[in-house]
Amino acid sequence: MSNAQLRTGEYPMVYIPAGEVQLRDDRIKTAWTVPVDSFWLAPVPVTRAFYDSIVPPKKTVAALEDALVPAADVSWLEAVLCCNLLSRQSGLQECYSLTSDGESVLWDRGADGYRLPTEAEWQYACKAGSAGYRYGELEEIAWYQENSGGRAREVGQKRPNAWGLYDMLGNVWEWCWDVYDAKVYGSYRVFRGGSWAEEARGCGATCRRRSHPTFRIDDLGFRLARSIDE
Repeated sequence: MSNAQLRTGEYPMVYIPAGEVQLRDDRIKTAWTVPVDSFWLAPVPVTRAFYDSIVPPKKTVAALEDALVPAADVSWLEAVLCCNLLSRQSGLQECYSLTSDGESVLWDRGADGYRLPTEAEWQYACKAGSAGYRYGELEEIAWYQENSGGRAREVGQKRPNAWGLYDMLGNVWEWCWDVYDAKVYGSYRVFRGGSWAEEARGCGATCRRRSHPTFRIDDLGFRLARSIDE
């Protein structure tokens, strides 16, 4: 079942088998191993057209030629909101709730709705059993600074990894659930994968970046995940 693809409601998801992954923080020269349960992950980042269909746009709806590029200029908090709205529309349990002070987001890990992948899930899915920094030659798998023409590109146009996931590297960075380092950076959240504006060295499975959950930029988006009740 490792390469199976399931349409959950109206949103396609790829089955990711259980395993483990080694994360690392090069700042403090630390590495640690994380077990990963099986889960569902979208084969492509959320597109602009899909995002605008879930979250009422605050500005002009994306032009037709931009409909299938990844949704960007989306903060971590807005990505969480989109997950909840889609879950509600799909008749699923919402994964996220704001704390009473409005400062934090809680994740109900028993909920069956849409969510962001954890950092460990993201890296594990990106590598798809491969051992290197990338799951293929960069030109074949990613839109990045040298081949993107200075803009995001339609999803799914480059070669996927072994598990059928497209654009895991390049095109847009992707928000993950995790706090980067609460002691040093407070509420900053992790994003992964590189982007159309990133140099080649930044487009790799273990490259980690972070920013405030309200941060938005034109090469940062997200990808949907769902938990599997084992």
